[in-house]
Amino acid sequence: MKAKKNIIVVGDRVLIDPDDKTDRTSTGLYLPPTVKEKEKVQGGYVVKVGPGYAVHDPNAGEEPWTPKKPQRLRYIPLEATEGDYAIFLREAAVEIEFEGKKYLIVPYSSILALMRTDLVSEEEGA
Repeated sequence: MKAKKNIIVVGDRVLIDPDDKTDRTSTGLYLPPTVKEKEKVQGGYVVKVGPGYAVHDPNAGEEPWTPKKPQRLRYIPLEATEGDYAIFLREAAVEIEFEGKKYLIVPYSSILALMRTDLVSEEEGA
């Protein structure tokens, strides 16, 4: 039997596969890794998304005289979904390596924009 590892992203964090295709200038010159690390903004594809912002469930029906139960939490989901292209602040990202591949864990508040490809029918697109 073989064990499969899985990453579970918690809270308001997003796991991003960084876009490393930006290692050249528009004229074709290759940039060293130190130049890319100094960039303030970076892009990449969203691989996994955490459940969102945890908030206490006010509809739990708890009264002051009832026995205490574990707090029930609900989550406000994040806008990002798997496959989106995210543009984010590089300085807030934490780099990890998982199964030989480098990923970035980025707080949702550091994402500046998301680009999503939506399929439309030919009638709508015309």
